[in-house]
Amino acid sequence: MSQDNSLPALMAGIGRQARAAAKVLAVASTDAKNQALRAAADALRSRGAEILSANRQDVAEAEQRSLTGAMLDRLVLNEARIDAMAKGLDEIAALPDPVGQEMARWTRPNGLDIARVRVPLGVIGIIYESRPNVTADAGALCLKSGNAAILRGGSESFHSSRAIMDCLQQGLRAAGLPAEALQLVPTTDRAAVGILLKMTEFIDVIVPRGGRSLIERVSAESRIPLFQHLEGNNHTYVQASADLAMARSIVMNAKLRRTGVCGATETLLVDRAAADSHFAPLIKDLLDAGCEVRGDAAAQAADPRVRPASEEDWATEYLDAIIAAKLVDGLEDAIAHVERFGSHHTDAIVTNDMAAAETFMTAVDSAIVLVNASTQFADGGEFGMGAEIGISTGKLHARGPVGVEQLTSFKYLVRGAGQVRP
Repeated sequence: MSQDNSLPALMAGIGRQARAAAKVLAVASTDAKNQALRAAADALRSRGAEILSANRQDVAEAEQRSLTGAMLDRLVLNEARIDAMAKGLDEIAALPDPVGQEMARWTRPNGLDIARVRVPLGVIGIIYESRPNVTADAGALCLKSGNAAILRGGSESFHSSRAIMDCLQQGLRAAGLPAEALQLVPTTDRAAVGILLKMTEFIDVIVPRGGRSLIERVSAESRIPLFQHLEGNNHTYVQASADLAMARSIVMNAKLRRTGVCGATETLLVDRAAADSHFAPLIKDLLDAGCEVRGDAAAQAADPRVRPASEEDWATEYLDAIIAAKLVDGLEDAIAHVERFGSHHTDAIVTNDMAAAETFMTAVDSAIVLVNASTQFADGGEFGMGAEIGISTGKLHARGPVGVEQLTSFKYLVRGAGQVRP
């Protein structure tokens, strides 16, 4: 669809339907929302063949467009990934309903009873790339938190996302809720994104989830508040006291479990004091597993297969089997490197020195900071949230995994008995 008068009209229609549905969803019962989620999960399982067929169409088109291996990994669906999506919906249904939840309550000396309670944000616009499972995760989280959502997936996952959205809407209808509570923008026209970012009358917050170019475009053009999901240029720092076996296990998992996820480690930092004992084995493990290592002079000396790292490598989110590696002069140097090159997403320290661990956790200004654990735990599901709409690297309203609670705001309910202000 080209951008003529029909595209703004289409987007405005979607916005109006979403705003009307949001009013219904905001007061929907927990039982109705959970019924919709479970029915959608059942639909995902029963319509798996249909979803896989749509996904094959997307993958074939993506291969013709020469998408990177990381993008293809994010795009491809199989039975296990569909089952994981369905399981995620069931898990979200099992979560406590945040809407109406009392966050705090107190009584003033004049007798006023004041309560702070959670309320939905309203209509959430979600712009994302490549990963069709985001359609299920984001839609389900918005539904559980009482929000309507307008989803604009990447053109490369268009057919897959449409098949998944059909299942979500089937669940809504089964629960007697408006199917328009969750809508997918039905065009791959990039102009639709520009229109979406200016729909202040209908949308309360935008959640962009993708690479730097998408985030930069959304940040520059949006007239609507954002939850920013910036790239994950994540670090694993192996401190001098670290147990070598633990460090080897964590580094391999953090980098290679899935290279295309935002929680993957992109830079390995090792204390110079542990260079002889730790650096070479860690690098060898990665290289032997097929990971390209780009390193400083010490890394190149540790293994001749290491390629020299450029300044740009320290700031790169590879989303591939590539890692940057260097020695640092202790804890302060490691923290300084993370501060200079990191994206404030997820960073980890491996250590047996708990004082160093506490310093690292306090000083590293990232949404998620881990001690003796893989950065690949940067995931709402692993945090017990059922799923997440993204990892917010901003500092206002939501930070880290954005789950059902983070998709609510709050209001104050004040109960009196005739008080007037003197």
